[in-house]
Amino acid sequence: MSISPAEFTYVSEFVRSEAAIVLGTGKEYLVEARLDPLVKELGFGSLSELVHALQTKRTPVLKSRVVESLTTNETLFFRDVEPFEILHQEVLPKVLAKREDRRELSIWCAASSTGQEPYSIAMLLRERFPQLEGWRVNIVATDISEEVLAKARKGVYTQLEVNRGLPVSYLVKYFQKSGLEWQIKEPIRQMVSFRQLNLVKPISGIPMADIVFIRNVLIYFDLDTKRAVLESIRRLLRPDGYLFLGGAETTLNVNDNYSRVPLGKGSCYQTKGGV
Repeated sequence: MSISPAEFTYVSEFVRSEAAIVLGTGKEYLVEARLDPLVKELGFGSLSELVHALQTKRTPVLKSRVVESLTTNETLFFRDVEPFEILHQEVLPKVLAKREDRRELSIWCAASSTGQEPYSIAMLLRERFPQLEGWRVNIVATDISEEVLAKARKGVYTQLEVNRGLPVSYLVKYFQKSGLEWQIKEPIRQMVSFRQLNLVKPISGIPMADIVFIRNVLIYFDLDTKRAVLESIRRLLRPDGYLFLGGAETTLNVNDNYSRVPLGKGSCYQTKGGV
């Protein structure tokens, strides 16, 4: 099903206004590939019919499903490895030392997709930091898509998904077989709370965080949206907290309220004045 230039322009403007996703010229193939399954699922006769319904009816369900279809949800356990090494060896020891009196730790995964990232963090905490026993540990995982959040809450993954990045020892220890799939055990699932959140809308209900993961998300936004999102995060990140971005992302020339902090073989960010 091909999309006309006018339809592509409309869809591009729609997802930009709803989720700040930038779909420039040349992404027609992506829109077609992502929306064709939705056309069939919802019973439209063509992609044009779906776009027409979006233009004329704009029901909350249809709007949400289109945005979800055009949102990239690529993720895997312990993605890219290095950020988790930095978290384990550099960041968490520093943060825990400063939180010893309060015995509280708050982590926000701001674009959690189907849950592999926050569950990776939860397993890392359980495996490497036994001193957290008795602490109040709060891992909040958010995403714009209710569809992926529903999967994340279940914590059930295919063999292919657990093969991507998950150490075998963690699979054996923290998962249980469920038919042909694997389910994360309840103690790990209980460490993470999932909620729907659109990062480009006013943010509420997120507690102050010691550590924020928002990796491989800003690359999909325009410059103004990147600035706004980083500013929203700055207000929720404790002064001595740490921000993790994707390898191709930076705050440089985007938001001047952050400083890059070299750690190990990589880096993360702190708000200026952070200690």
